[in-house]
Amino acid sequence: MNSIGISKPKKDTKVVVAMSGGVDSSVVAALMKEEGYNVTGITLKLYDDAKSSKEGRQCCAGQDILDAKRVSEKLDIKHEILFYQKKFKTEVVDTFIDSYVAGETPIPCVQCNQTVKFRDLFKYAKKLNADALVTGHYVTRIQKNGHANLYRAKDEKRDQSYFLFSTSQEQLDYLRFPLGELDKSETRSIAQKLKLNVADKPDSQDICFVPNGDYSSVIKKFRPESFKAGNILDISGNRIGKHEGIINYTIGQRRGIRVANEKPLYVINIDAKENTITVGEKELLEIKEVKLRDLNILGDKEDFNNLIKIKVRSTGRLINAKIAILDSSAKVEILDTETGISPGQACVFYLKDDYGDKVLGGGWIHKAYNKNLST
Repeated sequence: MNSIGISKPKKDTKVVVAMSGGVDSSVVAALMKEEGYNVTGITLKLYDDAKSSKEGRQCCAGQDILDAKRVSEKLDIKHEILFYQKKFKTEVVDTFIDSYVAGETPIPCVQCNQTVKFRDLFKYAKKLNADALVTGHYVTRIQKNGHANLYRAKDEKRDQSYFLFSTSQEQLDYLRFPLGELDKSETRSIAQKLKLNVADKPDSQDICFVPNGDYSSVIKKFRPESFKAGNILDISGNRIGKHEGIINYTIGQRRGIRVANEKPLYVINIDAKENTITVGEKELLEIKEVKLRDLNILGDKEDFNNLIKIKVRSTGRLINAKIAILDSSAKVEILDTETGISPGQACVFYLKDDYGDKVLGGGWIHKAYNKNLST
């Protein structure tokens, strides 16, 4: 049995490494090559970046493709580029815009993993007769009872399990994540020892097609008609101000409301149908329950008889919850204090066992119910 759990000699084990041009995926390719696997690096070109900002650090742009190619040449491995711009525009960018226009707070990185990466690249790796698809995600994969299980990474500050909740069991059985047991500092140290050209390259900070985090500029480019002025309401439904488009707001936002009040006001609700923003004081942001759609369950039904932990944002903490699974939807009762949960975000389920925090799957937040409001 080799180090990635495949019953073949390493030299006869073909692996595809998803290479974004960053330090993480480059180190993964180097580790696979160093261990003696037959490695093919594949880089996805996902968007046309000719006009992207030089200040932002995004992945899958032109420079990143060149960096991935240089790393592949240094490692003496095969390298291919797949041109997925149309797929990415349709399934990630358009979905992101639709969600924002609907008053939600979307997470395109999950959508990207779910579609062009773990669906289309998965199929291509299979077409190449690869034994595994290997990525630079910080998650831990543990094989038990013939199936792979997903756990939070050792480096919890870098853990990316939240973004992978929608991975299917078939995909998870095929995927490998060598960085799950490493700290980021160890990854950079490996890159420096191997003298990879990306050893000191900064991490991606923004969504790749949203330079500098300016979401509204992306909406304005593709859907200028969505910038419609509307009313700002208080929690009683009284008009107390005007806004210049709901896409300028997210749940929990404080800045940009421009309504005078004794205490700071926050966005409590966004109603796309009525084109209104409801604002209130901070305590009104506390959420008691969320309803989920489009579930992906990786755990067993019995797992949900235990006290479950959930995450409702990628950088958030694990919080206690009770979960009722209803076919492709779920009702989640939040047992700890949590604020500012927005439709469009993901709710990911975790269960602690002897190996760590196991991912049981998750779903997309369809509706959030405020603790201090009647609806």
